[in-house]
Amino acid sequence: MAEPSLLVVDKPSGITSHRVVARARRALGTKKVGHAGTLDPMATGVLVLGVEKGTRLLGHLLLTTKTYEATIRLGQATNTDDADGEVTDAAGATLAAVGSRLRAGVEALTGTISQVPSTVSAIKVNGQRAYALARRGEDVALAAREVTVSRFDVADVRRADVDGLGVVDVDVVVDCSSGTYIRALARDLGAALGVGGHLTALRRTRVGPFGLDHATWDADLPQLERGELFDVRPYPLGAIAPLAFATVEVDAGAARDIGYGRALSLAVPADPTALVHDGRLLALYRPAASGSEPVAVLA
Repeated sequence: MAEPSLLVVDKPSGITSHRVVARARRALGTKKVGHAGTLDPMATGVLVLGVEKGTRLLGHLLLTTKTYEATIRLGQATNTDDADGEVTDAAGATLAAVGSRLRAGVEALTGTISQVPSTVSAIKVNGQRAYALARRGEDVALAAREVTVSRFDVADVRRADVDGLGVVDVDVVVDCSSGTYIRALARDLGAALGVGGHLTALRRTRVGPFGLDHATWDADLPQLERGELFDVRPYPLGAIAPLAFATVEVDAGAARDIGYGRALSLAVPADPTALVHDGRLLALYRPAASGSEPVAVLA
């Protein structure tokens, strides 16, 4: 049986996050694998998975900020706001026309903004995913939501040609809050400039405290002979805890009480706080009137 752990994946393009989970289950020999937030099939980069009791941590991880590297194509709009969709408008764009207004367009989409998610997002409408409704041809009207784009930097601007149509490709780096749709930023930037826009490349380089340097697997499953081990290296929960939580080392007596899910007289600094003994993450606790109480027990 796989050990309770977290697995940071560098997701490849062309497969869903659910498919990555399925591959991880096969590679690790367990059904108890879940993910902390999805990536679109087109996108690559950081995807955090919980394994065995590590799945209990996923809802508590501080994954509120994310970093992306993306390419926005100005001059074309699609029905999905990314390259996987059908072109719905092809006005074209030139460096001369875009260059003078690009900075203002980016600045208007920086800070705390109101954003309407893409119609092919995973948001539920009357119990059904928006993308499922859109694929059936139904009208999908999603409410705007407040998100924070703390950084929207332009790294490169260049002319491109698509089947004879002149467009402008813009490489950007975005720091944003959870729930921000980079596809929607591309769509809204193109709309603001009057030329249409969509996303042609997206790579998530950071989720909360986890970056690409923490990724130990690319979700590849080579056709190995039965009995061989896949090269998948999850992080033990005790090793990953200090990256994601305030952490307190406890003694053997407290460790026994934690195993029974008891409240402790021990004061903890945050909600949640990771309690560790002998290198093992035992539980997450939060402050309480008499000390602290359990949020999730893993021991």
